[in-house]
Amino acid sequence: MSPVVLQMSCVAGLLGIAVLAIILSGRKTATTTIYCATAAVSCVALFGSVRFLVGDAANASGLILPIGLPWLGAHFRLDALASFFLLVVNLGGASASLYGLGYGHHDPAPQRVLPFFPAFLAGMNLVVLADDAFSYLLCWEFMSLASWALVMAHHREPGNAKAGYVYLVMASFGTLALLLAFGLLAGPTGDYGFAAIRAAPHTPYVATLVLILMLFGAGSKAGLVPLHVWLPLAHPAAPSHVSALMSGVMTKVAIYGFIRVIFDLLGQPIWPESVVVLFLGGITAVMGILYALMEKDLKRLLAYSTIENIGVIFASLGLALAFQANGQKLAAALAFTAALFHVLNHSFFKSLLFFGAGAVLTATGERDMDKLGGLIHRMPFTSFVVLVGCVAISALPPFNGFVSEWLMFQAVLQSPELPQWALKIMVPAVGALLALAAALAAACFVKAFGVTFLGRPRSPAAETAHEVDRYSLSAMSILAALCLLAGILPGLVIDALAPITIDILGGRMPVQANEAWLSIAPIAESRSSYNGLLVMLFITISASISVFVIHRFASHAVRRGPAWGCGFSDPTPAAQYSAASFAQPIRRVFGTSVFRASDHVDMPAPGDVRPARLRIELHDLVWEGLYRPIAGAVGFSSDRLNRLQFLTIRRYLSLVFATLVTLLLVLAIWS
Repeated sequence: MSPVVLQMSCVAGLLGIAVLAIILSGRKTATTTIYCATAAVSCVALFGSVRFLVGDAANASGLILPIGLPWLGAHFRLDALASFFLLVVNLGGASASLYGLGYGHHDPAPQRVLPFFPAFLAGMNLVVLADDAFSYLLCWEFMSLASWALVMAHHREPGNAKAGYVYLVMASFGTLALLLAFGLLAGPTGDYGFAAIRAAPHTPYVATLVLILMLFGAGSKAGLVPLHVWLPLAHPAAPSHVSALMSGVMTKVAIYGFIRVIFDLLGQPIWPESVVVLFLGGITAVMGILYALMEKDLKRLLAYSTIENIGVIFASLGLALAFQANGQKLAAALAFTAALFHVLNHSFFKSLLFFGAGAVLTATGERDMDKLGGLIHRMPFTSFVVLVGCVAISALPPFNGFVSEWLMFQAVLQSPELPQWALKIMVPAVGALLALAAALAAACFVKAFGVTFLGRPRSPAAETAHEVDRYSLSAMSILAALCLLAGILPGLVIDALAPITIDILGGRMPVQANEAWLSIAPIAESRSSYNGLLVMLFITISASISVFVIHRFASHAVRRGPAWGCGFSDPTPAAQYSAASFAQPIRRVFGTSVFRASDHVDMPAPGDVRPARLRIELHDLVWEGLYRPIAGAVGFSSDRLNRLQFLTIRRYLSLVFATLVTLLLVLAIWS
């Protein structure tokens, strides 16, 4: 069986499981059966994509089905780039299915989730495999509608209906942009096959328009600022294992679409394109993490953090475009590998963190961090694996997040070799923005972990929390282990990504398997190198020696005592740091310009027994400045056009006649 036939067979299996979920609706065994079957099919597809990527990536495998456009058919193709993103999709699908075996039993309406979960995975697989514009857009819409149905699974909960509506509108807008982009790529001949588009010449004017449309189309699905507004609404609304798929996987499918069109179908880029991508990536990274820092809802915080990581990936892709446009293949391969590595890393630790948020939600019923606290004593294993995810996403060694961001900064350091002064200025500026985003990310996840798991419980729900089921813990453990393995063995990942950079860019990074002690050297060992294994050993040995010395030679006197109570003999849990108070210094620095933040203090006069109150007001300037006026204009126009539904037949005929005359006049003038 050819590799592409195996992948398409797995897609057919996922669609069959979706039908089976409808048949089994209402039965007690439905949840276990559907998630087990989905996990099995995802593992088969995962094995097939890994085997192709590391063994036969140089030989693309194609398949044509007699469906779709009559003169074209439906083309599907598996190459190195597609196999990598299939790995991301199916690894996410397998882990989410394993997590769902436990989490799904707590779902109040599983019949609203089970049919669409495997269908969503099938849609993402099909988008990656599609090899013509019609099939790609059809599969893209199928993926969007399946994920919308999952967002609306709990539509009666406050805010979920709005989240589904905004998501559907943004998805439709993105699809329209993709449709226009593929129309430009097909040209007057109308050949929608990717092979024909790849072979056809494209003028700089068309290439620029396609880039802009792809930033709107793929960028809206990925979460680029200012197209990100649906993401912090939809991701928290969906069930937690679906949120993990949407944040950790679906956004990467959008990145795949951008890479496929801009790097593959368009051919050789021009350097001004990279400036746009770099700028949007840097702004997205900083804005996303600033929004995350202001949040106290755990799932919304993770959703905003996804926006930051998408910015990091797009900034790396912009660097790759800049180097590729100037013929610097080694530097382009370095930046492109950093982007792909971060795609993989983000799918690991963001899925892990959403699983952790789901475990907290299952155990406490709360997403508000100010109503949590002290969970490290009641959920020790969940606390440990979530801590791994927080360290990884904060880009701290020896975990995987550090490696991909370190590679990206190594690419930034190659910018002096670029000939254009615009890029010589832009790249270091974006590098500074990314460094700021990395520092803020560390602060954000210190807040997320500390307020949620440390301290004393702030609510009865946190006091009575308990550890979650073994399936959820197993899924989180696997992802935590992958975060560590990718961090201490990055050379294996870099070498596995080499076929993609060779196929797309015509170059690759140096072979990392030749480096001693499993080190990595992005350019050359004399320039820079990193060894995750030695860093981990150093951290482990240093920590062990410190613990031994303290416990062996320190005083045996009692070292445990009451914490300082700030003048209060018995401080209540409410006096602890909250999510808002932790972020206050950063809000004071950035809030005026980014959020138009303001603090409203109600301090009663002496003798007044009312409690003092502090209310923090934040504004989403993108929503209020861009989307709210558009929504208002659409609503106003709809109200006025609604009168057309109540015209008489005579007026309808007059309107049709006037429209026909107007169109004929336009055609006559045009010709």
